[in-house]
Amino acid sequence: MVTLSEVLADLRAESAALDDLVSGLSEVDWSRPTPAPGWTVAHQISHLAWTDHAATLAATSSVEFIRLLNEVLEESDSFLDRVAADGIAPPPELLARWRAGRVALAEALLSAFPGEKLPWFGTAMSSLSSATGRLMETWAHGQDIADTFAGDAGPLGAAAQRLRQPTPRLRHVAYLGYRTIGHGFAAHGLPAPLHQFRVELSTPDGALWTFGPPDAADRIAGPALDFCLLVTQRRHPADLALQATGDRARQWFGVAQAFAGPPGAGREPSGNREASANREPSGKGEPSGNREQAGQRT
Repeated sequence: MVTLSEVLADLRAESAALDDLVSGLSEVDWSRPTPAPGWTVAHQISHLAWTDHAATLAATSSVEFIRLLNEVLEESDSFLDRVAADGIAPPPELLARWRAGRVALAEALLSAFPGEKLPWFGTAMSSLSSATGRLMETWAHGQDIADTFAGDAGPLGAAAQRLRQPTPRLRHVAYLGYRTIGHGFAAHGLPAPLHQFRVELSTPDGALWTFGPPDAADRIAGPALDFCLLVTQRRHPADLALQATGDRARQWFGVAQAFAGPPGAGREPSGNREASANREPSGKGEPSGNREQAGQRT
C-alpha cells in the first residue's frame, strides 16, 4: 500500500513534467487543438486547474463542494466544456492559477482527517484516492498535450516525446484502472463481473505489475502504458497491444474507464482520426475531472 505523501510526491512530479512543457509554449501554441475534440492546450490546463480547485473544496468545505456539484448536475454534459472555456486566461495567469491550485490541493489533502471520506462527483473517497485521481487526470491531460506536439520538429517535439515516455508513476494509474473494472461495466449499464480479473502489465525496464488473483479466468496482459491509455480513454483498443482472455475481459475493452460519471466518448482508432477531429466537444470523457476511481477507489 502506498501512502498519501508518496502519491502527492508523484503528483507533484507528474505536474512538474507537464508544467515544464507548457511553460515554454508561445501564445499561438497555447491555442493549438489537442486530440480532445474542441479543446486547445489552454482548455486542458484550465480543466486541470478547475478540478484541482474542486478537489480542494471537497477536502475543505463540503458545503461549497455540494453547491458546485449541484451546478454540474444542472448543466449536465455541457458543464465541463463551459468551465474549461471560462477558465482560459493569458498563459502567465493560467499557469499561476494552476500552480497555486496544486499547492492548495496538496495542503488540503494532507490536512484532512485520516480516514475521512471526501465528497466527489461519483462517490465519496479518501484523501489517498483523491490524490490518485488527480495524478491520473494530470497524466491523461498531459498525454493529450504531448500528443499535440509530439510530431513537431525541434526542442518542442522532443520535449513532448519525453513527456510521453512511461514512468513508474504510471503504476498509480494502472492500479486505478484495475480497481475500476467493475465500474466500467456499470457505467455502460452492464452487470459487473462476478469474479475478479487478473491483470499483468509489462514495463519498459522489464518489471511486471500484477493485480488480481493468479488463477482468474478473465485476464488482461500487455504493456503498462497501453493499459493506462485504455482506462483513461486516450487510445482506441484497436491501437493498443493488449490481450484479453475470457469473454468478460474482451467485453471490458469496450467499456474501460478509470473515472466516475457517465461513459466518455473515447477516441477513434488511428485509421479514423479525421472523424474524431470533427466531433463536437463532449466533456472529454471526464465527466468529473478527477473522476475519482469510481468503484473503489485506491
